Amino acid sequence: MLSKTIEKALNDQITFEFYSEYLYLAMAAYCDSIDLGGFANWLVAQAEEEHSHALRLFKYVQDREGRVILGALEQPQSDFEDIVALFEQVLHHERKVTARITEIYELAVKEKDYPTQIEMEWFIKEQVEEEKSASDILKQVKWVKDNPMGLLMLDQQLAQRQPSALPAGENE
Repeated sequence: MLSKTIEKALNDQITFEFYSEYLYLAMAAYCDSIDLGGFANWLVAQAEEEHSHALRLFKYVQDREGRVILGALEQPQSDFEDIVALFEQVLHHERKVTARITEIYELAVKEKDYPTQIEMEWFIKEQVEEEKSASDILKQVKWVKDNPMGLLMLDQQLAQRQPSALPAGENE
């Protein structure tokens, strides 16, 4: 059974994961509007992954006899200076997710909630991958930002991403 403190932290994170999905869909819509369909594809796949993360936490709270209470989602940003600024925000957002997950893990350690520690370890590992992916793309975008052919090639590369989200609660 979850403590009320951990239950609240997990509920806040579930809402934040749904917000992440919403944010990445807004970013995908922006990319589509500037004819960068590959970037849009990558961001839609990222949104689907965030949705999967929210559902994984949703199920975890239920499995631990907690109650899921969803919070309101704020409207995400819909316009960006350019593709570099957009991916700077992606990386910033992923770092914010990492910090939030780490706080939940630290709370679970403090409360000696070992099942939540184990669940958060999965998310911590996932966030290492998320930050690296965002950082790598940001570096590439900065390299090609003034080169239309390079941007087109990167767009085509990102168009190849397939959704890789696991069903909620499933481990790798």
